[in-house]
Amino acid sequence: MAGRQIIDLPHHLPMTAPPDHITHPKTIKSFVTRAGRTTSGQAKALAELGPQFVLPFQPRPLNPPAVFGRVAPLILEIGFGMGDATAHIATVRTNDNFLGCEVHEPGVGALLKRMGEQDIGNIRILQHDAVEVLEHMLGENSLDGVHIFFPDPWHKLRHHKRRLIQAPFVEQLLKRMKTGAYLHVATDWQPYAEHILAVLHKETGLVNASNRADGYVDQPDYRPLTKFENRGLRLGHGVWDLVFKKA
Repeated sequence: MAGRQIIDLPHHLPMTAPPDHITHPKTIKSFVTRAGRTTSGQAKALAELGPQFVLPFQPRPLNPPAVFGRVAPLILEIGFGMGDATAHIATVRTNDNFLGCEVHEPGVGALLKRMGEQDIGNIRILQHDAVEVLEHMLGENSLDGVHIFFPDPWHKLRHHKRRLIQAPFVEQLLKRMKTGAYLHVATDWQPYAEHILAVLHKETGLVNASNRADGYVDQPDYRPLTKFENRGLRLGHGVWDLVFKKA
C-alpha cells in the first residue's frame, strides 16, 4: 500500500500478552472467551519458543518475507484452537508459510510445543483477535489462502449476529486475498454451514470450488480429522467443508 510503513520483524521476537485490553463488544470478534489452564509443557514452550515464533500485534502491516525469512505463499488461519490441524498442514505443505491467529494461551503453547517436537519452522503466531490483525497488519492482495476451521456457530438465533462469517467480514478478507486465493471453512453445525454457504454465494468476488450439487466439497487431503471431529463422526454428526476462490 502506498504511503504505509512496512514492518521488518526479526526472527527473535518478544511475546505478546493475552489481549485482555480488547474492549470492542459491539464488533464481531474471531474468538470466544473461554477458560483454560496452561500446562507446564505449554508454558515451557511459550517461554522458549514464543520469542522466535510469536509475533507482536502492531497496527501496521507486516512484511511476511522478513517474518518468515523467505518468500512463499501466505496462508492465514483464524482460530487454530490447540493447533493440531495447523501443525499437520504445515508439515505436509512445507512450501507454504502459515500465519495463525489464536488468543487463548493454552492453544498457543500447545502449538509451540508441537512445533518444537516436530521441528516445524513455517508457522508464525499472533496471539490477538484475527479481525484486528486482518484490519491492521495484512496488506491488500497479501494472502494466498485463508483457513477457518470450526468457528463458533452461535447456535441461538439472538446470537447469530455474532457469527464471524458475515458479509462485511468476507469483504475485508477479499481485499487481502490475491486473485485465485482460496477460502476454506469447515463446520460441524449444519445450520451454520448453510449460513456460510449463503453468505459466500452472495459475494460476487468469490467462486465456489465445489463440483457437488449441494455446494460443499469433500474434505481436502491436507485437513486432518481432529479428535473432537472423530468423536462427532462416530456419533453420527456431520462435517461440512466449503472452499471458495477469489475471482
